[in-house]
Amino acid sequence: MNRQIFKFRITGILIVLVMFAVFAVAVMCLWNALMPDIFTLPAVNYWQALGLLLLARIIFGGLSGGLNHRRHHGGGQIFQHGNKLREKWMNMSGEERKEFMEKEKDFFKFHKDFSRFDHFFGGGEGGKDDKNE
Repeated sequence: MNRQIFKFRITGILIVLVMFAVFAVAVMCLWNALMPDIFTLPAVNYWQALGLLLLARIIFGGLSGGLNHRRHHGGGQIFQHGNKLREKWMNMSGEERKEFMEKEKDFFKFHKDFSRFDHFFGGGEGGKDDKNE
């Protein structure tokens, strides 16, 4: 392995460890400032705060590896599905939109605002909002 790459990786690992240590201190300080007074929970020490941070990462962030996970699973394409749906909606004719709405009427009848897709997708025919109610 090239010596520069090795130094770069070691530096990266050290930066991540330092950041994790700083986050653990922040969790400890916030917990000790808030939780005992609000919920009458005991104060935590540094190692318990580090454990809470790891637990939160596992529960809410998963065990995947950040950048590598995003690279292999289409990261960087935020709201890709929503953009495709909007594009499909905008390319539909008025008849196709009405047909779509008839098919989806039962799904969206729980709330009258959700029964009108045109509010979300830029309107009825021609991309303008339909105001006829």
